[in-house]
Amino acid sequence: MDTDRTVRVFTDFYRERGHHLITGSTLLPPPGDPVLFTTSGMHPLTPFLEGRPHPRGRRLVNVQRCLRTTDLDEVGDSTHLTVFEMLGSWSLGDYGHPQSLRWGYELLRDGFGVPHEQLHVTVFGGDGQVGPDLESLRTWEELEVPVELTREDNWWSNGPVGPCGPDSEIFVWTGGTPPRGTPTTDPRWVEIWNHVVMRYRRHEDGSLQPLRRPGIDTGMGLERLVTVLQGRDSVHDTDLFEPWRRLLRPLWELDEPSLRLVCDHLRSAVVVIGDGVRPSNTGRGYVLRRIVRRLLTTLRRDDPSRTLCDLPVELVQYTLEHFRQSCGTDLVRDVLVEEERRFDRLLERGRRLLSGPRYRGPLSGEDYDYLHDTHGLPRDLVDGLRPEG
Repeated sequence: MDTDRTVRVFTDFYRERGHHLITGSTLLPPPGDPVLFTTSGMHPLTPFLEGRPHPRGRRLVNVQRCLRTTDLDEVGDSTHLTVFEMLGSWSLGDYGHPQSLRWGYELLRDGFGVPHEQLHVTVFGGDGQVGPDLESLRTWEELEVPVELTREDNWWSNGPVGPCGPDSEIFVWTGGTPPRGTPTTDPRWVEIWNHVVMRYRRHEDGSLQPLRRPGIDTGMGLERLVTVLQGRDSVHDTDLFEPWRRLLRPLWELDEPSLRLVCDHLRSAVVVIGDGVRPSNTGRGYVLRRIVRRLLTTLRRDDPSRTLCDLPVELVQYTLEHFRQSCGTDLVRDVLVEEERRFDRLLERGRRLLSGPRYRGPLSGEDYDYLHDTHGLPRDLVDGLRPEG
């Protein structure tokens, strides 16, 4: 099942059950939201999960693209991406958690063909404030899916204050043997879907106030789901990244972790530019600048002559089409190439600066802070430019 069909199966399933498909495209959060980028499928829907009526009704479904900078250092492994998509469904005070779990089980088993015996779930087992989620536990027992009770791992919150509640996580067995162990004892159980009961609001003093209209929020990472459905060991081996790997591997000879990072960061940069962000020294523009400079540093580690001017236009077009963006390939390439030129000028200034007597010995934390704050040279770039590096 390829990525496009996976999305259709998900959205059609919920639309057939009365959910309205809402737009979840842009990475940019709603006006007035203090965060730089949308980080989850539920992020734009927080006010509605807290009780505000949604113009499209009480049952919603969408595909939301997201960006998380907290995982940048993990990019290059088998699962982490900078820009990714979340499949989400919501009940805004309509049906309850048992119905959400039953539909989730049905979709995985019948829609995506995941065998019953390859499923395992975790459920909130209670803590000092809230008792165990017996409603979810009974539902999974009725469906004869094995259950493991946990505490912190099955409590979802949107920060120290705000909406929160118990959740139930669904795992799929990815080992080459019959399933064994539990999600907390064997990493071959891979979490693919989280169903949250948004039942409380946590206040600054830590107390919990029941919401007048509890809601259901589910989120499933598209890329991780596709990895499991296609039987791959890495998201980078799925159809989603096939064009990137096929066209970049012969163009730039890179080891596997570097190829993954370059593919991810280039793809992410295209999406961010497609949503209207331009490189700068602050805010969203700085995130884009950081992504481009990280990929350039990796790309040129073994060959300084490599350039984004050689980036195949087919990959830019492929990515813009997948994310339904209409800004055009020429604009994206122009932004990337101009940022590369800025990076080259920064490197030249950095080499001249670091060749001076002040920076010939070991650098202190204050040196690194000064180089970053005054000259725009991050620590990893400084270390790479110094002869000792």
